[in-house]
Amino acid sequence: MKRLLLVDDDPSLVQLLSDYLTKLGYDVAGAPDGSKALSLLDDGVFDLVVLDVRMPGLDGWQTLQRLRAMTRIPVIMLTALSDEPHVLRGFALGADDYVAKPLSFAQLAARIEAVLKRTQRGEKSEVLQAGGLVVDIGARRAQRDGQLINLTPTEFKLLVALMEQPGRVLSPRQLVVRVWGPEFADDTDYIRRYVWHLRQKLQPDSNCPHYIRNERGFGYYFAVES
Repeated sequence: MKRLLLVDDDPSLVQLLSDYLTKLGYDVAGAPDGSKALSLLDDGVFDLVVLDVRMPGLDGWQTLQRLRAMTRIPVIMLTALSDEPHVLRGFALGADDYVAKPLSFAQLAARIEAVLKRTQRGEKSEVLQAGGLVVDIGARRAQRDGQLINLTPTEFKLLVALMEQPGRVLSPRQLVVRVWGPEFADDTDYIRRYVWHLRQKLQPDSNCPHYIRNERGFGYYFAVES
């Protein structure tokens, strides 16, 4: 049974969501703010966090930053702030997905299932190397020139998908299916955002891509000469 942590200052929403997700087979706990959420995460093991942005005290952005400093647990942001700058900020801080309010419980459940599948699916033990970049698939660890790169589970999955087929151009649709799953095949906007954030972490100048390059109109590829 997967354990979920719902973090939102609206107790009625937390209760409704908890009841809905419990019926789907999840073990669900709730927290009214970021401080309580961090305390619960210190005391127990969870598989995924659903995190609201607008909360009193420690808000969602601050909570996410602290989470990423201590764990790579998957995080889905849940908020009414659904315009692109806020979505990009969430991804930049390490969110794995973003669901806007008002929300469909069924859609959130589908997103939770998809994130869990892509972040906890067993991977074969293998090490990929290119141009100072070393990715240990089994340990889920990426390093550049000996320095650990702090990637979210989804960023790691995208990097592996590209490195496993160096030089081959993969379309946004192919990458979405590989990383997010076939149920999100039409949501190709994810790729542009994640490639941008991945480039930011892999190299100093993301405007001059060294590892991940794009073939305009076709897709992205991992540069063999790296």
